Amino acid sequence: MSGSQNLPSMTATLASKIEPAIERGIQRYFDACRARIPHFVSTHFDYPGAKKTNRVAFGLDILRAPVNLFWAPCYTLICLIRFILGYIAPKGRLSTLLAAVPAGFTTQVQQHISDLVIAELLSRPSTELDHAHSLNGYITEELRQLYQQTEQVEVDMAHFHGCFEPVMAESLSQYQVTRTASADIANTLSCTILGAFTFQKFTPGGIGIALMLAYSLSAQLAASDFILGPSVGELYYGIFPPDPSLGLTAATIAFVLTILASCAALSGVITDPIQARTGLHRFRLGKMLNHMESDLRQKTQGSFRPKDQYVARILESFDLIKSGLL
Repeated sequence: MSGSQNLPSMTATLASKIEPAIERGIQRYFDACRARIPHFVSTHFDYPGAKKTNRVAFGLDILRAPVNLFWAPCYTLICLIRFILGYIAPKGRLSTLLAAVPAGFTTQVQQHISDLVIAELLSRPSTELDHAHSLNGYITEELRQLYQQTEQVEVDMAHFHGCFEPVMAESLSQYQVTRTASADIANTLSCTILGAFTFQKFTPGGIGIALMLAYSLSAQLAASDFILGPSVGELYYGIFPPDPSLGLTAATIAFVLTILASCAALSGVITDPIQARTGLHRFRLGKMLNHMESDLRQKTQGSFRPKDQYVARILESFDLIKSGLL
C-alpha cells in the first residue's frame, strides 16, 4: 500500500527533473558547438580552405549574384517592415506573408557553407544511429543519467528535432544573407579605391563609378560628332563636359553594377580570410548559435537578425546621395 502511495510522488519528482535535464542537454550541446567555431573558421574561411570554399562560386553564382544585388534593397525594406510588425501584429497575415519572402537566390557558396555548418558545426547526424554529438544525443544522455536508477520511460526525441528544425532553417537563412551583404560592402570599398586611383574622385560605390564612366562615354560620343573634328571636340568637351543622357546613365549603372556583382560572387576568396583573421566570422557564428539556443529554450523563432545587410544598405544610400540620385 505504501509503495503505491509513493509511486505518484516518485513520478512527480522525476517529472520535475526532466526539464532541467533537457536544459542541461541543450546547454552542453551549444557549448560544444561554440567550441568548434575556431577550428571551423580556420578550416573553411582562412587560407588555404577559403579557396576550396569559394571555388563552388564558379558557374551559376556569377549569374545569381547580380539578381541578388538588385533584390537586396527590397529585401532589407521587407525585413524592416517585419521588424516593426513584430511589435504591432506579430501573428498578422501581413507578417506571415512577408516571412515567406525569400532573401534572393541561394548561391552555391551559400548552400555549401550552410551544409558545412549543419554537418560540422551543428553536428547534425547523417544517420539515425550517428547522433552522439547532436542535440538529440546530448539530451538523450542527460535523460539517460536521470532515468538510470528508475524505471525506463519512453522519450519522444523527435519532438526536440521538430522544434530545432525551423530554428536552424531560419538562422541559416539569415546567415546566408550576410554573405551577400559582405560582398556588397567589399564592392563599396573596392569602388572607393578604384575611383580614387582611376578618376581621382571619391566614389563610395558602384553608382559613383558608373556615373563617372557615363560622363566619360558621353564626352567621347559628343567629341566624335563635333563639327570641327574629334580632336578639337575632345579639347572642347574636356573644358565643357556634356551631361550624359538618361538612357546612357541608366545603362551604364546597370552594366557596372552587374559586373561588380558578378565579381563579388568570387570575392569571398579575399574577404573570407580577412574576416577570419579579424574575428568577424567567429563573432557572427557565435552570435547565430546564441540566438538559436535562445530560440530553442524560449520556443521562439527568428531572433537572429544580423546587421550586415543594414550596413551594406547604408553604404549604398551614401553612394546614391553622393551621386545626386537620392
